[in-house]
Amino acid sequence: MPFFARRHYTSDATQVIDQLKAAKPSLEAEQRAGRALLWDKNIDRDLSQEYRAGAVKQKPYVYQTDAS
Repeated sequence: MPFFARRHYTSDATQVIDQLKAAKPSLEAEQRAGRALLWDKNIDRDLSQEYRAGAVKQKPYVYQTDAS
């Protein structure tokens, strides 16, 4: 048994999250839907390779004007 073990302790943050989940059971499903909307996307590797190949190289100092 660890020296600092607290079996029945829950932090304030954990209590707030548990209360929120109890008050709104659909919260986790809504979070997953939001994540899928913004982050979980299928990547077309061929298309992204074409984008990288078509990129124009940038000068080391972009604000310098041509002296010629």
